[in-house]
Amino acid sequence: MRFLGVDLAWAEGSEARPANPSGVVALEPSGRICDAGWTVGLDATLEWVGRQSHGDVLLFVDAPLVITNATGPRLADRQAGQRYGRWGVSANSTNLSSRHQAGLRLREQLERAGWHYSDGRGGPARHGRVLSECYPYTAIVGVPELGYERRPPYKRASKGVRAAQAWPIRTAACDDLVRRLAKLAGFDPPLDIASHHETKRLLEPSPPRKREYKQREDLLDAVICAWTAAYWHRYGLDRNQVLGLPELPEGTGPCGTIIAPARPEQRVR
Repeated sequence: MRFLGVDLAWAEGSEARPANPSGVVALEPSGRICDAGWTVGLDATLEWVGRQSHGDVLLFVDAPLVITNATGPRLADRQAGQRYGRWGVSANSTNLSSRHQAGLRLREQLERAGWHYSDGRGGPARHGRVLSECYPYTAIVGVPELGYERRPPYKRASKGVRAAQAWPIRTAACDDLVRRLAKLAGFDPPLDIASHHETKRLLEPSPPRKREYKQREDLLDAVICAWTAAYWHRYGLDRNQVLGLPELPEGTGPCGTIIAPARPEQRVR
């Protein structure tokens, strides 16, 4: 099975204001990254997914794919903070009134093309073309081999840190995260960041300009999304949990869930 990761820009964009770039990564079971880069707009992202969908494919997307709540946060968003808050992780609140719902549109169009959305309640899919939602922060703190006791501040420094100090903190945290991910080349499942020219550039120091750094973040998160798909496929519920899955009667439709790597202490006892 091939594993795809998409760090999706939540806003779809328009002719007057294009969408932000989305990071995209295709990962083979061997750990080799066979494609990596960026797409701009939902159509380009869908085209990329189509080009990478050979045989059985598991696609993990960092964006809400199912939204059914009229107000407030989704159950999955609340549980992310409840179970990973001690590690500095929380999730943005998403509901039907939220302005940006590119993930919802992505799922709908992929389902029309024959894909199946999985909310994770049946464990990992073993065949077919399947997409699910993930959240890179939960993988970063939920995989014990990465060694984090708190979310690294590669996207934003802690509150109260002055701007002049925040930037070097962010870039140092990003570079450290890349180094830790690079050590997964011999892990099960493997991840070889150096196997593709775009992701190999992540091994270089963070760029000084914010525009290039944002693209670096997007690609890094897409790498984590693809590898989380491989991690879910390899370990299922033994080393992952499904956030946002309430007690439901048989026949109830799919839920908006987040599939999240989890240590035992991050689960509900």
